[in-house]
Amino acid sequence: MNARRYQLKKDGVAVVERGHPWLFREQMSSAALVFEDGEWVRLVDGANRGIGYGIYEAEGAIAVRIVRAGAGRPDAAWVRSQLAAALAKRAGVAGRTNALRLVNGESDGLAAVVVDRFADTIVVASYSPGADGLARYIAMLLAAAARGTAQLDLPAPIGDHDAAITQPIEILRELDAGMSGGHQQLDTGMTMPIAVGRTNVLARAPTPPPASAGDIREFLGAATNVILRPARRRRGPPQPQRVLCGSAPNVIEFLEDGRTLYVDLEGGHKTGAYLDLRALRRTLADAPLAGAHVLNLFSYTGMLGRIVELAGASSITSVDQSARALAFAAAHHTGDAAKHHFVVADVFEWLPALADTDQFDLVIVDPPSMTSKQQQIPTALAAYRKLYRTAARHVLSGGAVVAACCTSRIERPLFEKTVREALGPGFSLESDLPPEPDHPVGFAQADYLKVGIWRRSR
Repeated sequence: MNARRYQLKKDGVAVVERGHPWLFREQMSSAALVFEDGEWVRLVDGANRGIGYGIYEAEGAIAVRIVRAGAGRPDAAWVRSQLAAALAKRAGVAGRTNALRLVNGESDGLAAVVVDRFADTIVVASYSPGADGLARYIAMLLAAAARGTAQLDLPAPIGDHDAAITQPIEILRELDAGMSGGHQQLDTGMTMPIAVGRTNVLARAPTPPPASAGDIREFLGAATNVILRPARRRRGPPQPQRVLCGSAPNVIEFLEDGRTLYVDLEGGHKTGAYLDLRALRRTLADAPLAGAHVLNLFSYTGMLGRIVELAGASSITSVDQSARALAFAAAHHTGDAAKHHFVVADVFEWLPALADTDQFDLVIVDPPSMTSKQQQIPTALAAYRKLYRTAARHVLSGGAVVAACCTSRIERPLFEKTVREALGPGFSLESDLPPEPDHPVGFAQADYLKVGIWRRSR
């Protein structure tokens, strides 16, 4: 299957040429309706000039995820240079934790692919069906480099023996500039060039000079397990995760700033844990919480509950609608069980029913994304206002609210304004946490996670 030609309208051409990695549905013509979900497209302008290559999505706000801008096809050398540049950005983080994001999708120039490392396990996930083959190729590159079996000087073959993962086949064959057309199979002894350099979201720069195997392994650590999680299909049965090497442990232990935390790899959200909340965990670990009463809403597997316990909190109430997540928290993220109280409930229903006499020194509010659609933003903002207005009633004098938002459609200034109005004049913004270095922001919508700490006056 070859990439199908699609002629962009002028506004679409402008979007790609200024480096934005998404084309939204409203920027597409009706001619795009013939494409299937996950199909690769070659984008051209009115003069048939190559503008880029992308992955088409049949539903949702995003119509095309740009894989590579310009006339050049996304071949193997280009993919490897993007990967190496992403790894190079993580040098500072790798010295503090053995759990970090190695690839952050479009912000690292690798559309619809994320790679998280948890100690000796690497999880590679795609979030668009057309990127499954790209994700698989990246997974095999990382497996070979991490295990020290790769020579970083020759092209790597990519085969079409697994059509469920490597679609569309013809595009993926061309990921290897050195292939002669045979059906070759990847293995952990393959050879590959990986280069380290700086790149933009949709880089057109030449391939940087190659790095050594030792450089790559320094970023990866001694990874022995590599797991691939294909994208969720909108139609048809879900695709199971695949273990490309090693095993898939149910629970993973990792270290972050000297503290031990755990990942529910078997049943956790996305890749298993939210590494993007590292800055909040670090901030709470250093906060004066001795003897504090903490309410942790949307607590998931309880990492933040464990952090505030280590910081000295005397009681932690964790609320989440997932009984599994709270069971994991109780089993893995509690030191003194007597300090923890777990509530299985829908926060949006439970919090308004909480008695005003229940007061806390710290209330953590980290809800899931509210919407991905522009037209639903007013409804989402109303939900945030109600949530934070209700939370404010339960904060003691001098206490604090952690206000988080992972809805990418709501930009940082608008979210801050919404929280300020919801909490009222008695609260002031104490700190606004920036994205972590391993979650780079390459374009406006990539600044999805907003976390502010608001202090109530005494």
